[in-house]
Amino acid sequence: MRVLGVDPGLTRCGVGVVEGVPGRTLTMLGVGVVRTPVDADLGHRLVAVEQGIEQWLDEHRPEFVAVERVFSQHNVRTVMGTAQASAVAMLCAARRGIPVALHTPSEVKAAVTGTGRADKAQVGAMVTRLLRLDAPPKPADAADALALAICHIWRAPAQNRLQQAVALHASKHVSKGRTA
Repeated sequence: MRVLGVDPGLTRCGVGVVEGVPGRTLTMLGVGVVRTPVDADLGHRLVAVEQGIEQWLDEHRPEFVAVERVFSQHNVRTVMGTAQASAVAMLCAARRGIPVALHTPSEVKAAVTGTGRADKAQVGAMVTRLLRLDAPPKPADAADALALAICHIWRAPAQNRLQQAVALHASKHVSKGRTA
């Protein structure tokens, strides 16, 4: 499974591609950051994020895109930029028919470090270890993008089985004339 992880941001949008399957050694295929100038018009910044993500999709041809789910922060302006960059990443993937998964920050931290309360340094250290890198990717947005991809590789098979079981259960109830 090849996954493009996207840590959305308007100034720095982390991107990282990881390939592998649960229980096996994972391989980093690429990591970086799509940057936009803070003084540029919002529309131009969104286009720059789109172009950057499109380049990553062209180069790495992922089977899935994992995007960090936007959560409410105290700074509404930061949340808006993050949400806009997130929407651009989802749009780019959807346009190509690539499935998109959203993972919360605590879900990603728990998958990679074992605790949903891990800090950026802990996430970077575990990403470095899991992918057998010489040093943590910089900036932290890049390491977070790899953590998203790792999280998706490890959690997607279980999530798919759960969704299939729920769908099967619901279809049995519907076919018997009952609603779930």
